[in-house]
Amino acid sequence: MRHTLPIAPQFYVTAPQPCPYLEGRMERKLFTALQGDAAEKLNDSLSKQGFRRSQNVLYRPSCAECSACLSARVRVADFTPSKSQRRTLRRNAELTRDATSPWATEAQYALFRDYLDSRHANGGMADMDIFEFAAMIEETPVRSRVIEYTGPGPDGAPELAAVCLTDVLDDGLSMVYSFYDPAAARASLGTYVILDHIRIAQEAGLPYVYLGYWVPGSPKMGYKAGFSALEIYKDGDWQDLGDPRDHSAATHPLSTDPIAEQVSRISLPDSHPIKG
Repeated sequence: MRHTLPIAPQFYVTAPQPCPYLEGRMERKLFTALQGDAAEKLNDSLSKQGFRRSQNVLYRPSCAECSACLSARVRVADFTPSKSQRRTLRRNAELTRDATSPWATEAQYALFRDYLDSRHANGGMADMDIFEFAAMIEETPVRSRVIEYTGPGPDGAPELAAVCLTDVLDDGLSMVYSFYDPAAARASLGTYVILDHIRIAQEAGLPYVYLGYWVPGSPKMGYKAGFSALEIYKDGDWQDLGDPRDHSAATHPLSTDPIAEQVSRISLPDSHPIKG
């Protein structure tokens, strides 16, 4: 009889590279591979500890002198939309939602390119071709969905307006990556997609919607602080955001613990020893 022993995740650190959120800083990530039969459990467990998924990798910022990036999630049961968010819901009431398996299409890629060229022309994804885009959407070892939002185009025909790659966790929805029509700025499609994910989580009885990272001092990430019942993962625990001005993006040589200490505090679903 052959027995397969569980393989403990091994954690690594990326080389420093320019930070996409705060100018003049370098980012570094702690990451591990996401594979095998226990991939979903590992994704569930590490998402609760501030990690995010990108294809077959789970990562968390681990910059040498900066701890500004904070994983954020909305507590669904306590969420109340603001007046502007209620207007956004009304403004996009004609959109239809379609949740499908993670499969990339040419229409998605065309919208993705428009979004990048308008919003992130100098970002790390700016040169992504259709094959790399397909890999981003389709290479997932966990329960994922592509959620498309369609509305009437200029000629009245249905037109893709927004897309979100979403993971279904045991305690919520994780918005892995979303993009939308940059020409519809007044529609606040990015906000609408988050609001609709909160609605989906409410209907499914899931307590959280994970929004990725909130970064104080970053204009790109500032909008996330506008959602009520927002929690951030800070100092090893989830806590209410409170006043966004109470959180600093200042650097300090002691702001980030040594990698070995970080890894030793990570909880794994099956209590395997961790290899660093």
